Amino acid sequence: MKFLDTEVAPLGMGCWPIGGKMYCGEQSLGYTRSDDDMSIRTIRAALDGGITLFDTAAAYGAGHSERLLAKALKDKPDALVVTKIGVGIDEANRQISFDPFSPDLVTPAVEGCLSRLERDRIDLVLLHVNDMPIEEAEAVFDELDRLKDAGKLRAYGWSTDYSESASSMGTWDSFKAVEYVMNVFFDAPRMQKVVQNAELLSLIRSPLAMGLLTGKYDQNSVMASDDVRASRETWMEYYKDGKPTADFMRSLDAVRDLLTSDGRTLVQGALGWIWGQAETYVPIPGARTQEQMEGITGALSFGALPVEVMQEIDTLLDRRSLEPDRPR
Repeated sequence: MKFLDTEVAPLGMGCWPIGGKMYCGEQSLGYTRSDDDMSIRTIRAALDGGITLFDTAAAYGAGHSERLLAKALKDKPDALVVTKIGVGIDEANRQISFDPFSPDLVTPAVEGCLSRLERDRIDLVLLHVNDMPIEEAEAVFDELDRLKDAGKLRAYGWSTDYSESASSMGTWDSFKAVEYVMNVFFDAPRMQKVVQNAELLSLIRSPLAMGLLTGKYDQNSVMASDDVRASRETWMEYYKDGKPTADFMRSLDAVRDLLTSDGRTLVQGALGWIWGQAETYVPIPGARTQEQMEGITGALSFGALPVEVMQEIDTLLDRRSLEPDRPR
């Protein structure tokens, strides 16, 4: 498939895990056990496996993820880089903040990303404020439009789970993508309709449900206290008090055999489910190790789950698809 006149595989690498530690006050919002050398090898494994799109954010590791990506992609100028702005960062203290993001902050935010990524131009910049009111977002996109004309970026979009927000952005020619949560547990029907009607690039966040769909965890697993999955954030639904949520574990057990059909791993089946919705969707699973990434890129050789498997999964899961949009 093509995006921005560049051929890309329908799979990207999410770079939140490699950002490492980050905090909002005392609350940890990063992933544990990241290692910079290992992260570089993981990015290289992604490239070797056919991935050319990398999704990061100023917030990930309070800038650290972007700096690592710059180091790993130094000799890969053709790799597509997606980053996000809208969250305040203090690199020295690994702190992030959720103060209001106004239009006057757009240019310094983009310039900061360009510096950390060591690039003259960013391929895709996403607004990283999930629930920003539409009128305020329009002012942000006006600024991004000016930066696009100045050659600082090629396109922009929104990381949001609100389908109405995404559907309201059709007046901007350079609004090209929406990043939203979708996985076996949640099929995002309203957002799917929006992106298909507007022919927008779909970047799929949490395609592995923050690790639940890897099969690594059971009802006795407990996340480290400084892992974001142990936080009490209101949007953290896959884990409660650091433990996998029982309802999701039961759903996984119900479809485990279907996801692993034809020799797939659970990870490959979960990604195949995404492509079963549309083969042009680009899931962006996070990875911390080279081994994890090799398993992820192996999904490309399997592709979408068969139609009959997709249908059987639908009959077994109650996804509550009619509930109102909300951050996930």
